[in-house]
Amino acid sequence: MTTLPGMADEDLLRLDQQICFSLNAASRAFGGVYRVLLKDLGLTYPQYLVMLVLWEDGDLPVKRIGERLRLDSGTLSPLLKRLEAAGLVRRERSPEDERSVTVRLTAEGSALRGRAGQVPRRLLTATGLPVEDLAALRALLDRVTGALDSAVVDPAP
Repeated sequence: MTTLPGMADEDLLRLDQQICFSLNAASRAFGGVYRVLLKDLGLTYPQYLVMLVLWEDGDLPVKRIGERLRLDSGTLSPLLKRLEAAGLVRRERSPEDERSVTVRLTAEGSALRGRAGQVPRRLLTATGLPVEDLAALRALLDRVTGALDSAVVDPAP
């Protein structure tokens, strides 16, 4: 909550005081812009995130992609299946360990990177904010995420 010292208790539960609501609203707004920007690439936002990881890191085990994106296998597997059906990635079982699956970009998936290069620039333009403000926001969100990841929250007051 974005409460100030001396704020009345009844104000603590105001919707406009909830950081989670502001983050959710921003996420939905970003999602709407990404939907438009990614349409020509034939990608959804979650698929775009998978492609970003593969463009950055190359071939990766499914488990590592899930770790990078904070997605469980139940969410990630259908994404990978659709990317494979679109001809952008290949999934290959490890001959040494049948449980391990590596995801590789196809030539088409690698080539898509060139077309995707305009997405971050167009998103930046859509926000109307200076790149420095967005970098500061990202850094602050990373700090909040780290703090919440390591927080021990007592379920009872």
